[in-house]
Amino acid sequence: MNYVTKEGLDKLRKELDQLEQVERPKITQQIAEARDKGDLSENAEYDAAKEAQGLLEMRIAKLKDIISNSKIIDQSQVDTSKVAILCSVKIKNTANGQEMKYTLVPDTETDLKSGKISVNTPIAKGLLGKEVGETAEINLPNGNRINFEILEISLE
Repeated sequence: MNYVTKEGLDKLRKELDQLEQVERPKITQQIAEARDKGDLSENAEYDAAKEAQGLLEMRIAKLKDIISNSKIIDQSQVDTSKVAILCSVKIKNTANGQEMKYTLVPDTETDLKSGKISVNTPIAKGLLGKEVGETAEINLPNGNRINFEILEISLE
């Protein structure tokens, strides 16, 4: 099951529509043009177009799978007494005092520039279920350990 917001699901559907309605016909046209140029065994354009078609079809299949197995998360039902998906959490690194704010989102909606991190990242996994005032001990993939104090939990 893939958990998504309504906006995230709409974005996935829009991308799928773009790939099926615009990109697929373009690649089909490129293949036809390359095929018209003669011997396919030594036709680099044909090979490149066929490879692009394969990659496109894989992406389309993946998007269809994600969409068909998606469940929309209702933000109004999210409990902000503990860190959960769709919550914005303000944390403080206990070692250096640096404060950060992240919003925990589904994998498909990750955007680090806007502070949206996947719930499947080590930091998010360490924060999930914690309450304001608690300290989350996070084990990073490189073997280091960081402690974050939960300062605030909200919905944005």
